Amino acid sequence: MAKPALEAIELVKTYRGARKKPPLRALDGLTFHVPEGVVLGLLGPNGAGKSTTVKILTTLSRADSGTARVAGHDVIRDQDEVRRAIGYVPQKPSADPMATGIENLLLSGRIYGLSRSDAIRRATELLQRFGLEEAGGRQVRTYSGGMQRKLDVALGLVHRPRVLFLDEPTTGLDPEARADLWIEVERLAGEEGMTVLLTTHYLEEADRLAGQLAIVDHGKVVAEGTPEALKAELRGDSVSIELVDADTDGTVRTLLARLPGIGEIVVDGNTLRARVDSGATAVPAVLGALEEKAVPVTAVTVSRPSLDDVYLRYTGRSFRAAESADTEGMAA
Repeated sequence: MAKPALEAIELVKTYRGARKKPPLRALDGLTFHVPEGVVLGLLGPNGAGKSTTVKILTTLSRADSGTARVAGHDVIRDQDEVRRAIGYVPQKPSADPMATGIENLLLSGRIYGLSRSDAIRRATELLQRFGLEEAGGRQVRTYSGGMQRKLDVALGLVHRPRVLFLDEPTTGLDPEARADLWIEVERLAGEEGMTVLLTTHYLEEADRLAGQLAIVDHGKVVAEGTPEALKAELRGDSVSIELVDADTDGTVRTLLARLPGIGEIVVDGNTLRARVDSGATAVPAVLGALEEKAVPVTAVTVSRPSLDDVYLRYTGRSFRAAESADTEGMAA
């Protein structure tokens, strides 16, 4: 049986608290295995442990316990081999803004041991591949956000790595630039057979790109599989109800929980979501129960299972609610 391209086993990482704050457990037994040529999407809100995982797998940080291997190499014992086997595109731009695009690529190539002629050849190839030929002689500080991210990915590919790490690669990009990067990631895995670890907090990005998905919550993988398989586990429909007034005392939730065929109810501000056996049957019953109790409603929608529904099932809260809670927690 072939070794996985990426392997994390029971990773634990705790950060010391600052200013008398308690320690932060970033990873709490995180485990996953990824075959070669697969895009693994690590999906989770900010603070879930995605970036910490990437830092450990790219040898930038050490876990307190657990083991990890990249391209068959242990991230502690074989750090040099790991670094030669990977490309890494961090969240923040990594190119020198005062240098030109081709100068950045040439420097990266030389650092990885390419001869000058090979570095020039590879830089020219990558500029063409990412549509940056005309901008190659310009300083990177003049690039748009989308162009900078394309260059960042190109820098990660200079030495033809076996595994590419993309840490929140499309954060802050406009829809067109995001779509361009999606196409490139699909090409890397589909045409070149590269293994890609993609961290993201965009549900649609994970759904589109990931051949394998790992949902991370509070430092653990709580669900793993293909996006389609995870959604297929959820039979029935999802009903979303927009209330005029927030259900602060739980009255509406309790009311709906008594109706047959309704489960996994979550309240997020004025929005109440529930899993139902049949949307066509549940909606009239839900509206009738709410009308009987004089609960005003602005909208009701029915949809097929989504990744947000998967997240709700495994964590007990919607993805948006988790994102808001973790963002507030980091700011506190």
